[in-house]
Amino acid sequence: MPWFLYMLECADGSVYTGIAIDVAARFAQHASGTGARYTRSRKPVQVLAQFEFADRARASSAEYWVKRLTPREKRALAAGVRTLESVLPPPPPPAPETAPETAAPE
Repeated sequence: MPWFLYMLECADGSVYTGIAIDVAARFAQHASGTGARYTRSRKPVQVLAQFEFADRARASSAEYWVKRLTPREKRALAAGVRTLESVLPPPPPPAPETAPETAAPE
């Protein structure tokens, strides 16, 4: 089941970042005041962007990195000026293949 990283524009001009399976339903929760504490006092106005991930772990990792961006960088990401790949750390290199161990002669 895919997970989404989403970015909301709030009434005070700030950008909220979160993850969810259903972005529209989560936006409705934020708008009704039953979402995150942050959006209770800064009502969400619109969904700025959403990015799909294969699973919750990957979406959560992306959320970690996006939340470290400045507001200006978040808006650039939402507008497509920056790519999500430019925000995330590069994937680890593949592990080197090792030769199978051979039994020592007796």
